[in-house]
Amino acid sequence: MQKIASSLAIAGLVIASSFANAEQPVIDLPQIGNPADVALSPAQEAKIGKEVAGELYYYNYVVEDPELSEYLASVGWRLAANGSTTPPAFNFFLIADPRINAFALPGAYIGVNAGLLLAAANESELASVMAHEEAHVTQRHAARGENDDKVATIATWLAVLAAIIAGSANPDVVIGALSLGQGINYNRQVSYTRGNEFEADRIGIRTLAASGYDPNAMSGFFAKLEQQTRLYGNQLPEILLTHPVNATRVAEAEERAAQYPRREVKDSLDFIFMRARIRALLAETANEAVGYFTGEINAGRDTPENRYGLAFSLSNAEQNEQAEAALAPLLAANPKQVNLTLLQGHILVGLNKTPEALSVFEKTLAYTPRYPPAIFAYADALIASGRAPEARQILLTHEQALGTRLDTYRLLAVAARATGNTAEAQYQQGLYYYNRGDLRAALQQINAGLRLSSISTQDRARLSAKRQELLESIPREDLRKLQREPG
Repeated sequence: MQKIASSLAIAGLVIASSFANAEQPVIDLPQIGNPADVALSPAQEAKIGKEVAGELYYYNYVVEDPELSEYLASVGWRLAANGSTTPPAFNFFLIADPRINAFALPGAYIGVNAGLLLAAANESELASVMAHEEAHVTQRHAARGENDDKVATIATWLAVLAAIIAGSANPDVVIGALSLGQGINYNRQVSYTRGNEFEADRIGIRTLAASGYDPNAMSGFFAKLEQQTRLYGNQLPEILLTHPVNATRVAEAEERAAQYPRREVKDSLDFIFMRARIRALLAETANEAVGYFTGEINAGRDTPENRYGLAFSLSNAEQNEQAEAALAPLLAANPKQVNLTLLQGHILVGLNKTPEALSVFEKTLAYTPRYPPAIFAYADALIASGRAPEARQILLTHEQALGTRLDTYRLLAVAARATGNTAEAQYQQGLYYYNRGDLRAALQQINAGLRLSSISTQDRARLSAKRQELLESIPREDLRKLQREPG
């Protein structure tokens, strides 16, 4: 199986503490103001979140798949656009863990476990959990928690970082250490945590309704988890022991949702295909995924989800002729669905039909010009076919809908290296690591660029400026360690 991360339960998600009965109108949103800044400033929150997320990237706990990442971000930003406050600069990422969970880090980092995407019966259920987590961020619950026990809460974040580092090679170690870190304040702040959860539920339901999702999805998902809790009995998984769901919370969510009109929401094809995609990526091997989806179809469940999953898995197993045949019915019914045309292009690459693949990628980008995975797929194929300058132009001239993505920097580095521009390659690779939160690797790339024997004055100035920016952003103790290390 691909490297599986621990079930982080940092700012309380999916299966969270029960909360006290309370009656408040939905429109009675809290007035937070600036008191939270006294405890933990936005800059401190951003630093903590970036460091934790950086460690998750460094140890490969994050699923770095452009289409899955973009889908998650699209749901997250749809919710954020309809939230109760001006949204912060959210960062959404998918954790390669089959358990049901999601979490909010300080600094507007939202992590979603792969298991949540698989467990959600529909897109509204997935959105309900993400809306809950976004409410934790917009209401600044991490910062507000500092007022009660500042030292202990900061220690919790340090424990989280230490746990990820110490247990990086063993997910079970990470799980145990994170649970310990989270428990530092639990007993002393349980009533406050209940209040946070109630507030996040209430605001999340409001956001769900405003975003066009089913406001009843949150209570429905809670009810499913509450039933699961009863079925497990005394053999509860760690996450259910730490964060129980009870009937009271389900009833409160139902009551909130009842204040909004009921609506039937049809799942997007993106949701359907991305569920199949993550299921295939979580399999031990591509052939195992092929076996799963083949079995589903042979059992009479020839759904778009299973057919996409089969075609994707066959492509990953390098059985591209079979993949092309499996994809054909879906593609005929949905000729411009972007996930399908991108998969078609990748299959054509696997069949060594490069001109046809480039044509598919070019047409896909023409009707989805701001969709990053389409930009990356076309650029990657251009580089592979010896047309790196064109790939660079594509990457630099196509605006990305939700901001510049990590793969932009990585592919710019690959394109630069393909054309012999090593200084540019080092700079872009440094930006790639920097935006992942890996300051050590970023500094190594920039230093390597500055050591090149032949480098233009312009490139040296740009690399030097980025190096200075990096040095100023690294804590003094960490900087001393880096300066003692080679590279």
